[in-house]
Amino acid sequence: MGSSKALKLRTGVKQIFRVPSRAFYFLYIDDFFIIIYLQLFRKVFKLVRSSDIMGEMTITGHYFREYIETMERGELDALIDERIQYTVNYAAENSPFYKKWFRDQRIKPENIRSHEDLLELPIISGKTIRNYQPPEMPDFFFRSVDWNDVYTIHETSGTSGTPKSFFLTWEDWQRYSEKYARIFVSQGFVPGDRVVICASYGMNVGANMMTATAHEIGMTIIPEGKCTFPVRVIQSYRPTAIVGSVFKLLRLARRMSKEHMDPRGSGINQLVVGGESFCEESRKYLAEIWGCNVYNTYGSTEGTMCGECSDLNGLHVPEDLVHLDVYDPRLQQFVSDGECGRIVLSTLLPKGEKCGTLLLNYDTEDTTAVITRDRCNCGRTHMKVVTPQREAETVWVAGSPFNKVDVERGVFQRNNMEYLTGEYEAFLYGGHDEGETVLRVSLECIDPENCDKSGIKENFIKTFFLFKPGLAQSYDDETFKVIFHFTGPEELELYRIKGRPRRLVDRR
Repeated sequence: MGSSKALKLRTGVKQIFRVPSRAFYFLYIDDFFIIIYLQLFRKVFKLVRSSDIMGEMTITGHYFREYIETMERGELDALIDERIQYTVNYAAENSPFYKKWFRDQRIKPENIRSHEDLLELPIISGKTIRNYQPPEMPDFFFRSVDWNDVYTIHETSGTSGTPKSFFLTWEDWQRYSEKYARIFVSQGFVPGDRVVICASYGMNVGANMMTATAHEIGMTIIPEGKCTFPVRVIQSYRPTAIVGSVFKLLRLARRMSKEHMDPRGSGINQLVVGGESFCEESRKYLAEIWGCNVYNTYGSTEGTMCGECSDLNGLHVPEDLVHLDVYDPRLQQFVSDGECGRIVLSTLLPKGEKCGTLLLNYDTEDTTAVITRDRCNCGRTHMKVVTPQREAETVWVAGSPFNKVDVERGVFQRNNMEYLTGEYEAFLYGGHDEGETVLRVSLECIDPENCDKSGIKENFIKTFFLFKPGLAQSYDDETFKVIFHFTGPEELELYRIKGRPRRLVDRR
């Protein structure tokens, strides 16, 4: 090889890999080595392009990874079982917690070979994780890789105690971002979309992973982090979508209207909501205000990442990357599809891959029900679940449960929204008489002086008790009372609370 050709090759390699000249000092020793290393790079690049990791991560039509997302149920179940086996063995070999756990429980990892075998494993909770990390322990017992393999460290919000710590490898990042990529593509996102992210960029996972996902799809991210950004952002950058919560997006729409900008004519084609459970009525109202589809997502630092597709009827679970079981309230058996139960999830690892924090049979303390495992209208075969609800947002009165979502459904009746902003908070109190319970619902009015309060009360009561005969009987017996409090804009208690407000608070 001539010296001029060798120089061009050396220069080209340095440009492609963007490294200092000294890093390729070995190339200057002999032109023979140039040929050898270039051939090696060519072979490696060809191998990577044809691999399972990169070769299928190409958007084809309405799918991000078509082969996996449309896999026949029998094949998908076989893949799940294969990954359960690998993941359990990985946990036994690499996780300090699971090494001890399997030994103490006298569990042989090689005996866990299928989804049904997970019933043999004890269930862990957030409390378990907190008990095996500082300050309770000198180290993080759920960390499943060496420190030199940890790419980022994350924490949960800590609303129920000390924040749980999670360690992610670069492979974790790839898997997490792929979950979001599948969701976004299923919702119609395409290269060139500009997306405002109104989720925290702190130690939470969501916003960071969505930003990483954008690169895979070809989207542009506007990383605001909050929905309080100036309206000029929409006027200047013309985003096509916004990710936020229902209430943040309603507030943004009100701010835009005050500045004489109609949300329906703003160029926003899609809204993606998450971070909290919500009722179908609030989703419909949000879609009406913005004039576009509103897609639901359910994600967590633990790695769930489920999302609605264009069918808008349930959230697809990425079954090849996370295993989601639905258990009975006592966490002893699986419930049948269609029955509501507790979400228990397990990490699923492709063979040969690493995981920074691995979880098996983790009780999320959320509830859901499986809608179907059949092929969806969108073509995907991964199961769909109803929007999960937080167990912490469920209260019991006279032996009957109700959730924050049930209160919200009564608020967002369409006739009510002529007078209400949608902001609300509800408090449970013990009544003056023994056995009496009072639910006080505070509602924010657009104009308290011109508000059909009696109509709002009637709509709320009718909707709230519609499918709750036990509560309805207590209401008729006057052992359960509902009272209403109407306020002006920004007069609710939640405006004085930092962080995510609790909309249903039990003060009994």
